[in-house]
Amino acid sequence: MSEQSSEHGDGEEMAATHWEFDVDQEDPAIDVVAVVAELEGKDGIDLPPIYNTIDHLIEKLFSEPPAAESQAVIQFSYEGYRINLNQDGQATFMKIAGGE
Repeated sequence: MSEQSSEHGDGEEMAATHWEFDVDQEDPAIDVVAVVAELEGKDGIDLPPIYNTIDHLIEKLFSEPPAAESQAVIQFSYEGYRINLNQDGQATFMKIAGGE
């Protein structure tokens, strides 16, 4: 997993952060939690389990991806972030205004 870039809104408020995930990761949902933890300055074990939010959708997107032409995307909210995750591992994390 690697951070690619960040876009900032007015002042210091973050608008979006872009990441690239390893689609061969055994449990890619752990990486999503790790990114949110890093963005929030928390430890990942202090965050609620992501499986309560999206179950195993990320794992299935990477382990059983549809044809590349479909350009499948999972979009969901977790811990105050709107997350877009593409089947190629590209991801965008956007802080939800007033979200937690």
